[in-house]
Amino acid sequence: MSPLFPTTRRSVVLALASDDREERTRAFDTLVSLYWRPLYKYGRIASTHSPADCEDTTQSFFARLLENDALSGYDPAKGGFRTFLRVLYDRHSANEVKAAGRLKRGGGQRQLEFADAEAEIAAEAPQTSTPEEYFHREWVRSVFALAVDRLREETERAGKQTQFAIFEDYDLDHAGKLSYRDLAARFAIAETSVTNHLAAMRKQFREIVLDILREATASEQEFRSEARALLGVEP
Repeated sequence: MSPLFPTTRRSVVLALASDDREERTRAFDTLVSLYWRPLYKYGRIASTHSPADCEDTTQSFFARLLENDALSGYDPAKGGFRTFLRVLYDRHSANEVKAAGRLKRGGGQRQLEFADAEAEIAAEAPQTSTPEEYFHREWVRSVFALAVDRLREETERAGKQTQFAIFEDYDLDHAGKLSYRDLAARFAIAETSVTNHLAAMRKQFREIVLDILREATASEQEFRSEARALLGVEP
Protein backbone atom coordinates (compact mmCIF):
# COMPACT_ATOMS: atom_id res chain seq x y z
CA MET A 1 0.00 0.00 0.00
CA SER A 2 1.38 3.40 -0.90
CA PRO A 3 1.66 6.14 1.71
CA LEU A 4 -1.30 8.48 2.05
CA PHE A 5 0.86 11.53 1.56
CA PRO A 6 4.22 12.36 -0.04
CA THR A 7 7.37 12.58 2.07
CA THR A 8 7.23 16.37 2.17
CA ARG A 9 3.97 16.98 3.95
CA ARG A 10 1.94 20.13 4.25
CA SER A 11 -1.41 21.13 5.66
CA VAL A 12 -4.39 19.45 4.03
CA VAL A 13 -5.98 22.90 3.86
CA LEU A 14 -3.25 23.99 1.46
CA ALA A 15 -3.01 20.66 -0.34
CA LEU A 16 -6.74 20.60 -1.08
CA ALA A 17 -6.31 23.85 -2.99
CA SER A 18 -3.45 22.43 -5.09
CA ASP A 19 -3.61 22.32 -8.88
CA ASP A 20 -2.32 18.73 -8.68
CA ARG A 21 -5.31 16.36 -8.71
CA GLU A 22 -3.35 13.52 -7.10
CA GLU A 23 -2.23 15.75 -4.26
CA ARG A 24 -5.81 16.91 -3.70
CA THR A 25 -6.97 13.29 -3.60
CA ARG A 26 -4.25 12.32 -1.10
CA ALA A 27 -5.09 15.33 1.04
CA PHE A 28 -8.78 14.47 1.04
CA ASP A 29 -7.99 10.86 2.00
CA THR A 30 -5.88 12.14 4.88
CA LEU A 31 -8.65 14.48 5.99
CA VAL A 32 -11.18 11.64 5.99
CA SER A 33 -8.77 9.24 7.75
CA LEU A 34 -8.14 11.71 10.55
CA TYR A 35 -11.61 13.08 11.10
CA TRP A 36 -14.40 10.71 10.07
CA ARG A 37 -14.37 8.59 13.22
CA PRO A 38 -14.03 11.47 15.73
CA LEU A 39 -16.82 13.39 13.98
CA TYR A 40 -19.13 10.38 13.76
CA LYS A 41 -18.65 9.44 17.40
CA TYR A 42 -19.00 13.08 18.42
CA GLY A 43 -22.28 13.26 16.49
CA ARG A 44 -23.57 10.14 18.22
CA ILE A 45 -22.72 11.50 21.67
CA ALA A 46 -23.75 15.13 21.09
CA SER A 47 -27.14 14.41 19.49
CA THR A 48 -30.09 12.04 19.68
CA HIS A 49 -29.60 10.96 16.06
CA SER A 50 -29.66 7.25 15.31
CA PRO A 51 -26.52 5.45 14.13
CA ALA A 52 -27.97 5.31 10.60
CA ASP A 53 -28.66 9.05 10.57
CA CYS A 54 -25.15 9.82 11.88
CA GLU A 55 -23.65 7.54 9.23
CA ASP A 56 -25.49 9.43 6.50
CA THR A 57 -24.59 12.79 8.00
CA THR A 58 -20.90 11.94 8.27
CA GLN A 59 -20.66 10.56 4.73
CA SER A 60 -22.56 13.45 3.18
CA PHE A 61 -20.51 15.95 5.19
CA PHE A 62 -17.26 14.83 3.59
CA ALA A 63 -18.84 14.33 0.18
CA ARG A 64 -20.08 17.92 0.16
CA LEU A 65 -17.14 19.49 1.97
CA LEU A 66 -15.19 20.07 -1.23
CA GLU A 67 -18.22 20.65 -3.43
CA ASN A 68 -19.20 23.67 -1.35
CA ASP A 69 -15.60 24.91 -0.99
CA ALA A 70 -16.33 25.22 2.73
CA LEU A 71 -12.68 25.03 3.81
CA SER A 72 -11.90 28.28 2.03
CA GLY A 73 -13.66 30.08 4.87
CA TYR A 74 -11.18 28.92 7.48
CA ASP A 75 -9.36 31.73 9.31
CA PRO A 76 -6.48 30.57 11.58
CA ALA A 77 -6.81 33.77 13.58
CA LYS A 78 -10.25 32.66 14.77
CA GLY A 79 -9.29 29.23 16.12
CA GLY A 80 -7.88 25.80 15.36
CA PHE A 81 -8.72 23.87 12.22
CA ARG A 82 -10.07 20.95 14.24
CA THR A 83 -12.62 23.20 15.96
CA PHE A 84 -13.51 24.81 12.64
CA LEU A 85 -14.24 21.42 11.12
CA ARG A 86 -16.38 20.39 14.09
CA VAL A 87 -18.44 23.58 13.79
CA LEU A 88 -18.95 22.89 10.08
CA TYR A 89 -20.10 19.39 10.98
CA ASP A 90 -22.57 20.80 13.52
CA ARG A 91 -24.02 23.12 10.90
CA HIS A 92 -24.25 20.37 8.34
CA SER A 93 -25.89 18.03 10.84
CA ALA A 94 -28.45 20.69 11.76
CA ASN A 95 -29.39 21.18 8.11
CA GLU A 96 -29.34 17.51 7.19
CA VAL A 97 -32.53 15.52 7.67
CA LYS A 98 -31.55 12.41 5.78
CA ALA A 99 -28.42 12.44 3.64
CA ALA A 100 -28.08 9.77 0.99
CA GLY A 101 -25.22 8.35 -1.05
CA ARG A 102 -21.73 7.17 -0.28
CA LEU A 103 -18.57 9.10 0.29
CA LYS A 104 -16.78 9.82 -2.99
CA ARG A 105 -13.08 9.13 -2.99
CA GLY A 106 -11.09 10.07 -6.08
CA GLY A 107 -13.79 8.81 -8.42
CA GLY A 108 -14.40 5.67 -6.38
CA GLN A 109 -16.15 4.89 -3.13
CA ARG A 110 -14.76 4.35 0.32
CA GLN A 111 -16.40 2.27 2.99
CA LEU A 112 -16.14 3.74 6.47
CA GLU A 113 -16.20 1.25 9.33
CA PHE A 114 -19.17 2.65 11.24
CA ALA A 115 -19.87 -0.69 12.92
CA ASP A 116 -16.41 -0.58 14.50
CA ALA A 117 -17.04 2.95 15.74
CA GLU A 118 -20.37 1.88 17.24
CA ALA A 119 -18.66 -1.03 19.00
CA GLU A 120 -16.13 1.39 20.48
CA ILE A 121 -18.89 3.66 21.77
CA ALA A 122 -20.68 0.70 23.37
CA ALA A 123 -17.48 -0.59 24.98
CA GLU A 124 -16.34 2.71 26.43
CA ALA A 125 -17.07 3.53 30.04
CA PRO A 126 -19.48 6.43 30.62
CA GLN A 127 -17.65 9.73 30.40
CA THR A 128 -18.30 12.94 32.27
CA SER A 129 -16.63 15.04 29.57
CA THR A 130 -18.52 17.32 27.20
CA PRO A 131 -19.12 16.26 23.57
CA GLU A 132 -16.42 18.74 22.53
CA GLU A 133 -13.90 17.14 24.90
CA TYR A 134 -14.95 13.72 23.66
CA PHE A 135 -14.33 14.84 20.08
CA HIS A 136 -10.86 16.05 21.02
CA ARG A 137 -10.02 12.75 22.71
CA GLU A 138 -11.23 10.78 19.69
CA TRP A 139 -9.23 13.00 17.35
CA VAL A 140 -6.06 12.32 19.36
CA ARG A 141 -6.81 8.60 19.13
CA SER A 142 -7.29 8.95 15.38
CA VAL A 143 -3.93 10.72 14.98
CA PHE A 144 -2.06 7.96 16.81
CA ALA A 145 -3.95 5.19 14.99
CA LEU A 146 -3.05 6.68 11.62
CA ALA A 147 0.57 7.06 12.78
CA VAL A 148 0.70 3.36 13.70
CA ASP A 149 -0.69 2.42 10.27
CA ARG A 150 1.91 4.56 8.51
CA LEU A 151 4.73 3.18 10.64
CA ARG A 152 3.61 -0.35 9.79
CA GLU A 153 3.60 0.49 6.07
CA GLU A 154 7.02 2.14 6.20
CA THR A 155 8.64 -0.72 8.10
CA GLU A 156 7.12 -3.29 5.73
CA ARG A 157 8.57 -1.47 2.74
CA ALA A 158 11.96 -1.27 4.47
CA GLY A 159 11.91 -4.93 5.52
CA LYS A 160 11.86 -4.02 9.21
CA GLN A 161 8.87 -6.09 10.27
CA THR A 162 10.74 -7.45 13.30
CA GLN A 163 11.46 -3.94 14.59
CA PHE A 164 7.81 -2.99 14.21
CA ALA A 165 6.66 -6.23 15.88
CA ILE A 166 8.86 -5.44 18.89
CA PHE A 167 7.46 -1.90 19.05
CA GLU A 168 3.92 -3.27 18.74
CA ASP A 169 4.41 -5.90 21.44
CA TYR A 170 6.10 -3.57 23.91
CA ASP A 171 4.56 -0.13 23.37
CA LEU A 172 1.13 -0.92 21.91
CA ASP A 173 0.07 -4.16 23.59
CA HIS A 174 -0.81 -2.89 27.05
CA ALA A 175 -2.74 -6.04 27.94
CA GLY A 176 0.31 -8.31 28.09
CA LYS A 177 3.36 -6.26 29.05
CA LEU A 178 6.56 -8.03 28.11
CA SER A 179 10.05 -7.38 29.40
CA TYR A 180 13.06 -6.72 27.18
CA ARG A 181 14.25 -10.21 28.12
CA ASP A 182 10.92 -11.70 27.01
CA LEU A 183 11.13 -9.90 23.67
CA ALA A 184 14.74 -10.93 23.15
CA ALA A 185 13.76 -14.56 23.66
CA ARG A 186 10.68 -14.27 21.45
CA PHE A 187 12.61 -12.83 18.50
CA ALA A 188 15.89 -14.65 19.19
CA ILE A 189 17.94 -11.47 19.47
CA ALA A 190 20.06 -9.80 22.13
CA GLU A 191 18.44 -7.52 24.73
CA THR A 192 20.61 -4.68 23.45
CA SER A 193 19.03 -5.17 20.03
CA VAL A 194 15.58 -4.87 21.60
CA THR A 195 16.66 -1.57 23.16
CA ASN A 196 18.02 -0.27 19.87
CA HIS A 197 14.99 -1.36 17.85
CA LEU A 198 12.57 0.26 20.27
CA ALA A 199 14.54 3.51 20.27
CA ALA A 200 14.55 3.61 16.46
CA MET A 201 10.83 2.79 16.17
CA ARG A 202 9.86 5.38 18.79
CA LYS A 203 11.87 8.05 16.98
CA GLN A 204 10.29 7.13 13.64
CA PHE A 205 6.83 7.02 15.21
CA ARG A 206 7.26 10.48 16.71
CA GLU A 207 8.37 11.85 13.35
CA ILE A 208 5.28 10.35 11.70
CA VAL A 209 3.01 11.88 14.35
CA LEU A 210 4.61 15.26 13.72
CA ASP A 211 4.04 14.82 9.97
CA ILE A 212 0.37 14.04 10.60
CA LEU A 213 -0.02 17.02 12.90
CA ARG A 214 1.49 19.27 10.25
CA GLU A 215 -1.06 17.95 7.77
CA ALA A 216 -3.95 18.25 10.21
CA THR A 217 -3.27 21.85 11.21
CA ALA A 218 -3.40 25.02 9.17
CA SER A 219 -0.80 27.26 10.77
CA GLU A 220 2.65 26.92 12.30
CA GLN A 221 1.35 28.15 15.65
CA GLU A 222 -1.41 25.53 15.72
CA PHE A 223 1.05 22.81 14.68
CA ARG A 224 3.45 23.65 17.49
CA SER A 225 0.61 23.83 20.01
CA GLU A 226 -0.67 20.38 19.03
CA ALA A 227 2.86 18.92 19.08
CA ARG A 228 3.38 20.20 22.61
CA ALA A 229 0.01 18.84 23.74
CA LEU A 230 0.33 15.38 22.17
CA LEU A 231 4.06 14.70 22.38
CA GLY A 232 5.37 17.19 24.91
CA VAL A 233 7.98 18.41 22.42
CA GLU A 234 8.85 21.71 20.80
CA PRO A 235 9.29 20.91 17.07
